[in-house]
Amino acid sequence: MATLQVKGMDDDLYRALAARAAQERRSISQQVTMIIQDSLTARWTSAEKTTAALLELCGSWIDDRDADEIADQVRCARQSGGRSFDVLD
Repeated sequence: MATLQVKGMDDDLYRALAARAAQERRSISQQVTMIIQDSLTARWTSAEKTTAALLELCGSWIDDRDADEIADQVRCARQSGGRSFDVLD
C-alpha cells in the first residue's frame, strides 16, 4: 500500500481536517483517504439530473400563460421604462 505525505499544509486547514475526522470517528489519514476517494469516484451527472436538483432546491413558478405570452409581457414592461414586474403576478 502506498504512502502519501503532504507538506506545507496550512494549520487552519489541518485543524479543520482533524475536526472533521474526529466528527466522523476516523483518523486523519482515513479522513484524507475518504475525501480523495469520494472526489475521484464522484460521477458527473447529466444535465437532466442537474436541472432536476436545481428545481428541487430552488423551485419554480406555475403559470397558466405560455412562454411566449410571458416573454411578451416582460418585453412590454421593459419598453415602458418601468422597473416593476407586476405583470408577472
